[in-house]
Amino acid sequence: MHQRAYEGQCAAEEKRHTSARSLVRRPLLTLFALGLGTFAIGTGEFGSNGIIQLFASDLDVSIPVATYAVTGYAFGVAMGSPVIALLAARANRRTLLLGLVVLFLVGNGLSALAPNITLLVLFRFVAGSVQGAFFGAGAVVAAYVYGPGKGGRAFATVMGGLTIATVAGSPLATFVGQNAGWRVMYWAVVAVGLLAGAALVTWLPHSDELRGTSVTNELGALRRLNVWLMVTVAALGISSIFAVYTFIGPFITDAARRDASLIPIALAIFGLGMAAGNLLGGRLADRYENRGLVWGYGGVLALLVLIGVAGSNLVVLLPCLFGVGATMMAAIPTIQVRLTGLAPDAPTLMGALNLAALNLANSLGAIGGAIALDAGWGTLSTVWAGFVLTTAGLLLYVATVARVKPSPVPVPA
Repeated sequence: MHQRAYEGQCAAEEKRHTSARSLVRRPLLTLFALGLGTFAIGTGEFGSNGIIQLFASDLDVSIPVATYAVTGYAFGVAMGSPVIALLAARANRRTLLLGLVVLFLVGNGLSALAPNITLLVLFRFVAGSVQGAFFGAGAVVAAYVYGPGKGGRAFATVMGGLTIATVAGSPLATFVGQNAGWRVMYWAVVAVGLLAGAALVTWLPHSDELRGTSVTNELGALRRLNVWLMVTVAALGISSIFAVYTFIGPFITDAARRDASLIPIALAIFGLGMAAGNLLGGRLADRYENRGLVWGYGGVLALLVLIGVAGSNLVVLLPCLFGVGATMMAAIPTIQVRLTGLAPDAPTLMGALNLAALNLANSLGAIGGAIALDAGWGTLSTVWAGFVLTTAGLLLYVATVARVKPSPVPVPA
């Protein structure tokens, strides 16, 4: 009897080591699958912004009403993702990621079939509810692949697909929508999602070490003041990126007085900056507790001043757009590492809250910029709204969370 138990234990141990050896041979494929998943998510999110006028016309609504579909997606990220992270707290991260892919396919497939704006808003909410939970669970798996002490690089890898979506996925999706119809664009997003799902099924590791935690642990994280302070720091600080990104078109045509054909180039330059900053930010987050965020926020403040003062000169504006994307993205992995350090028992929920904060930042930056424009302060005045918000975020961080020693983040062996 003891012999059989011993043999069973040996077989289980051998199976575990075989699985580990298999994982070591294919870490890049696992990371690629995660990046492809976030690329699909980002393409669906940003591609929608480029086709608003198309489904407004087709569904017979005004453009302001059509933007509710974009708002619905943002609410899905901010509200739906944390709820999913809580409900799926006990699920293995592999199982959760595959379930989220299915929900992503359903949300975008139904968006392509939506007969009216009300249902389109609902279906965009469903699609958006995937994003934060996917990034959170994906960061856990990426940290498992990278190993201890590389949580920043892990989250940057997951974010990498989103940054590539801003450079390539969104313009391509918009092109498809303009030439084949907005419904076809959503079907194209579904096709990319199917590819991502196949890659995840094939290359995500099978491991009990990726199992979830209890709902009690996840809810306990929400009772910690420092977690909410960090979410506020993220929402305020990152808002300046959207006070710039949202208004790149007017910057080019109204402030710099150049042809609208330069707008896609300016957007691509901004996206390249985001991709570069994301790579740097992952390494900063792993080496330093605070520098990634402090340097990122501080750098973007300096660049906002340059744009506000001399942004009407294209030679100044374009490099500054690259710089704003780079410096702000350099801060985001530090935000994730700090959040996870404040609640190491709820890493997936912290990822969902980070993405929720980014979507809140999107709204804050756009609203702040709109207020500045409505006040008649000029096209470039939107950057000063971003300056105020990011300054508030930086001061709040330095006064509160920066003083807190993060807890060590447990990473599966």
